[in-house]
Amino acid sequence: MDIRAVPLERFIPHPDVRERFETTIRAPADLVMDVAGQLDMQSLPAVKLIFRLRERLMQATRAEPRKPQGILEETRALGWGLLAEQPGRFVVCGAACQPWLANVVFSAIAPDQFLAYAQPGQVKIAWTLEAAEIGPGLTRFGQETRAVATDPQARISFRRYWRWARFGIIAIRLLMLPAIRRAAERRWAMERGRK
Repeated sequence: MDIRAVPLERFIPHPDVRERFETTIRAPADLVMDVAGQLDMQSLPAVKLIFRLRERLMQATRAEPRKPQGILEETRALGWGLLAEQPGRFVVCGAACQPWLANVVFSAIAPDQFLAYAQPGQVKIAWTLEAAEIGPGLTRFGQETRAVATDPQARISFRRYWRWARFGIIAIRLLMLPAIRRAAERRWAMERGRK
């Protein structure tokens, strides 16, 4: 499977913002996806710092203490919905929100309504975790995020926010890739060592 053919296109075909990052990992795709879905993003000190910086810059109120959890569990708890999934190969999550607010509220949208969703003043965001076998025990892992505003005023607010926020968001993605690669390769080495 070509990971660029993941069905994100059917949810946001014409994004205002599209960011895609990939890496090669020496482990099978299903193992890579398991590791990626269970990665606690904020276990990475630099990622935790980025989240804290956003809180301070936006003067957000901090919710109750956060418990360590994988990215899929955490995003679902925040309100993101599952749009599509092929176990061991890809997962697509999405939500509508106003990301320029200090305390962002994510609202899940049903997969069959996501493309047509047009409530004014919102931004639809969809993101993926993707894995494709490119050789024996070798995987191309990718993450893609797309966002599109539902109206011109939301687009103006989003662009203003994105001018500065993209640096933190992109940094988080770039910090996650090597963390996932290290964890997956370590786990794969341990599993092979047991055989």
